[in-house]
Amino acid sequence: MNLLKNMLMTGKFPLIMSLPKNDPRLARAAWEHGADVVKIHINVRHHASSTLFGSFEEEQKNIMQMLQEAKGPMGIVLGGSVADAASDYEKIINAGFDFISLYGHHTPISILESHDVTKMLAPDYTWKDWEIALLKDAGADILEASVMHPDSYGEPLSARELIHYRHLADISRLPMVVPAQRAVRPQEVEALCCCGAGGLMIGAVVTGKTESEIAAAVTSFRSAINTLVR
Repeated sequence: MNLLKNMLMTGKFPLIMSLPKNDPRLARAAWEHGADVVKIHINVRHHASSTLFGSFEEEQKNIMQMLQEAKGPMGIVLGGSVADAASDYEKIINAGFDFISLYGHHTPISILESHDVTKMLAPDYTWKDWEIALLKDAGADILEASVMHPDSYGEPLSARELIHYRHLADISRLPMVVPAQRAVRPQEVEALCCCGAGGLMIGAVVTGKTESEIAAAVTSFRSAINTLVR
């Protein structure tokens, strides 16, 4: 366990693929083309992919197959509410996930207090600086910088976002993963790295939703990351 956290702490700059659907074929495309980590979802409607993810039981067959075939650590978004996250927590621990990913306002206290799994917690665009600064003290292990307004998903990355990420890295005191809520391009990975990102999470906004699209996107970002001088 703690594999993603260790990657970030040792400067590996992991490439995380956030799947638009719990489909083993998509996971294979990600692993085979250079993803270091794969993240999936349950109990939530995903804004970027417009996908409705079911409960652990509803998704279990595909989830267990993806875990069996995994070539690295896997993480999971447990849900879009405190109640949903709490309901399936024990099941995902027993399944063997490396980390959980949740918005802070969807995170039960029981998960914060648990030492069984790495906790990658996210603010959203409404959070104040002082709230983000206290995530570490509340029990977060990794900051997921999901701070863009949903209406701006897919827009080009600008200097303002880089400044925002730099600020988040400074105030959070946590290793930071930047999710590609904006249309991040492979040639912009170095700029993200220089502004405090410890890793990059790509998903439907930049990868598309098919096997071939994911394979091509992961290949491009893998190549860009491999050229980083850290």
